[in-house]
Amino acid sequence: MRILLLSLSLCVSLLLMSCSSDIQDYADTQPAFELDRFFDGELVAYGMVQDRSGRVLRRFTVDMTGRWDGNKGTLEEDFIYDDGEQQRRVWYIKKSADGHYSGTADDVVVPATGQTRGFALNWRYTLAVPVDGKVWNIDFNDWMYLLDENRVLNRAEMTKWGFKVGEVTLWIERKDGEGGGDLSSPYPLYQSQ
Repeated sequence: MRILLLSLSLCVSLLLMSCSSDIQDYADTQPAFELDRFFDGELVAYGMVQDRSGRVLRRFTVDMTGRWDGNKGTLEEDFIYDDGEQQRRVWYIKKSADGHYSGTADDVVVPATGQTRGFALNWRYTLAVPVDGKVWNIDFNDWMYLLDENRVLNRAEMTKWGFKVGEVTLWIERKDGEGGGDLSSPYPLYQSQ
C-alpha cells in the first residue's frame, strides 16, 4: 500500500510539473521586459487574493514607487485592502546578467530569484504571510507579463508543502503612462476611513 501511494504521489508530481510553463517559452516575444525600466517611478496596482478553489478572499490596491541606481533597485509597495488593512513592503532588487533578477524584503523568508525572457518574468520566493494569528511561510511562483510599456499583468501561485493554497492576481500600471482612465488617485476603490 505504501509503495502504491508513493508511486501515485510521484505520478501526480510529474504531471503537475509537466503542465507548468517555462520562462524559455517566451524567449522570442516582444516587448522585452526589463524591471529597471518598468518599475522606475510611480505605479499603481489593483489585485485580488483567491483561495485554492478560486473564491476571492480579498481585494486590494497598491501604490508603488520604484527607484534604480545602476543594477540595484528599490520598489516601495503600500497596500490598502478592502477591509481597510494597510501593509507596506519594500523590495530590494538586483539585476544581473542575461535577464536574471534577485530580490528580498523584510517579510521574504527565501529571497526571490528568477529571470526575464521576452515579455515575461518568472521568479520564486517564500513569503511570511499572517493567517488567523499565525505566520505561514508560503512559496510563491510569480509570473509577470509586460502587456505594453505602461501595463503588467501579474499572477502568482501560492503553495505550502507543495500543495496549492491560493493565487494572487495584479494589474499594474505606470502612473505617467496613458493608461485606461484617471490614475491620479492610487486608491479609487478603497479609501482610508
